[in-house]
Amino acid sequence: MTGDVAVLGAGMHPWGKWGRSFIEYGTVAARAALADAGVPWQDVQSVVGAETVRGGYPGYVAGATFAQALGWQGARVTSVYAACASGAQAVNTARAQILSGMADVALVVGADAAPKGFFAPAGGERPEDPDWLRFRVLGATNPAYFGLYARRRMHLYGDTPQDFAQVKVKNAVAGALNPNARYRKPVTAEDVAASAVVADPLRLLDICATSDGAAALVLCSMEFARRRGVSDPVRIRAVSTITPTYPKAVLDLPDIATDSSAAVAPSPDSFRASIARAAYEEAGIGPDDLSLAEVYDLSTALELEWYEDIGLCGTGEGAKLLREGATALGGRIPVNTSGGLASFGEAVPAQAIAQVCELTWQLRGTAGERQVPGARTGLTANQGLFGHGSAVIAVR
Repeated sequence: MTGDVAVLGAGMHPWGKWGRSFIEYGTVAARAALADAGVPWQDVQSVVGAETVRGGYPGYVAGATFAQALGWQGARVTSVYAACASGAQAVNTARAQILSGMADVALVVGADAAPKGFFAPAGGERPEDPDWLRFRVLGATNPAYFGLYARRRMHLYGDTPQDFAQVKVKNAVAGALNPNARYRKPVTAEDVAASAVVADPLRLLDICATSDGAAALVLCSMEFARRRGVSDPVRIRAVSTITPTYPKAVLDLPDIATDSSAAVAPSPDSFRASIARAAYEEAGIGPDDLSLAEVYDLSTALELEWYEDIGLCGTGEGAKLLREGATALGGRIPVNTSGGLASFGEAVPAQAIAQVCELTWQLRGTAGERQVPGARTGLTANQGLFGHGSAVIAVR
């Protein structure tokens, strides 16, 4: 069963390093979304929380945590964890409840209080856990993988560190215009080149930070929106949470080996490309229909790969698209009009929800100086550890 659900409200807590509880951040974002929707908290029938595992025990019961913080009122609760795809899983859970008739209106919340520096493995001995193994066996932090992605692009397509730097420059322009962004200063290519090498060829400014922050959405049935007098809301038309297809012939975080393709030929599409394709198929649209996209720019090089994965250009043509200015504000197909993770940093359970917040404001025409003129259709693309797909298509 598929169909549209309305985005009645969107809200965020500004991202940064605030040193407070993720519960506080999520509550602020939730109240902002409820106010934006004009929906009293007492009318919410379902709360879906994207989990914050690192935040201690309360993070494991995120739905109930936020319901309690807002004041128990009897709503059903759900908590989901899918690493960086947690937010999309939460959106999809709320959508399924609405389309099935279990709820008319749902609140989706994700919030995080991230550690300083790159993400480290949780404690304990877990040899069955690929994320633990890649730290223990290879010592490979996230930036190590980002550097490998970048080197692969340089080898296959001729991308250069200067191309990577221009992604940061582009996203910093948009982030400077976003009041919720952590980093709000313009950045030059020279600034990127002068920053410390982290995982060659990537430098500090090529890689996103870890942040505190939160995002929330109020989703509802189309009938509920009409009863509220909202006749033309932003609508979620598709959510893709698919898994990879065997065999995976390209190394992907956190894996430390690929599947064998000796007996079965690898898929013509990468996992990331298949995430977007599934969303397009469900929505009945294609890349040419997009007005804008929000993609998961863990590193500058990875953003270029997403251009290709979501069909904005052919394989190996991401840097060319960037050089043409097509993905910048004012370009043919702006990407990361929010400023992306380059400007926000990672707040893991919140980031896929934050991407939908940006689409909502863009499609409403309320994104201020970041506004894409006449925006009607947007795509988010994200990916979680352990094969969690994450893409959302919103329309108006």
